[in-house]
Amino acid sequence: MNKLAQFISLGMLLVGSGCHDLERSRAVDNPAVSGKTIALQVCSNCHGANGVSVSPTFPKLAGQRREYLVDQLTDFKNHARTDPNAKRFMWGFTHLSEAQIDELATYFSSQHAVLGEPGDPALIHKGKAIFTAGLPDKGVAACVSCHGQHGEGKDTFPGLAGQHADYIVKQLMVFQRTEDRPRGAIMKAVCANMSDEDMRAVAAFVEAFPPETEASASPPAEPQAPDGSQANQ
Repeated sequence: MNKLAQFISLGMLLVGSGCHDLERSRAVDNPAVSGKTIALQVCSNCHGANGVSVSPTFPKLAGQRREYLVDQLTDFKNHARTDPNAKRFMWGFTHLSEAQIDELATYFSSQHAVLGEPGDPALIHKGKAIFTAGLPDKGVAACVSCHGQHGEGKDTFPGLAGQHADYIVKQLMVFQRTEDRPRGAIMKAVCANMSDEDMRAVAAFVEAFPPETEASASPPAEPQAPDGSQANQ
């Protein structure tokens, strides 16, 4: 019985030690806690363990550009982003070290992006046109030029493919109507003349990003004569 009691006591000690370590790992103001631990134990509450959030209040981070994530986390830390949800959910992360920011960005950028379900076909069709060609009559540039033909993003420009449509609309409105995004000067100019319907359309498109649209930015094929030769211009 004495050996059994000792074994149980040792087991309880180990379990208690494990829980204690777990709680210590949640002390994210400790620079010794890794970015991946913060991602799994803190960020996952809103963004999902793999960066695929369920609620459109919170953006999907899976597969996002690493450079973009570093920029945004730095802006949250410095309270440079002042949109309402940034203040509410992200301003508390002032303690993040540069190493933790880098590790968080590396973790989420290495996850697999997940597309959303297609919605209204007419809205998606309009959004595709805006994404690939812009709205020349309104001075709105094509999204593809900065965000990539497949919505994958480029350098510090974020990937958009699969992002919640509601989140996209919300951020477009932030860019258009406020100064709350310090790195948003380009986007403010791009979407200055977009209507609410234009925003909803491009958001619906990028959330679903139907596969057949991926090559839509390619130039049309040259017209051919009935015999298969190139038609005279």
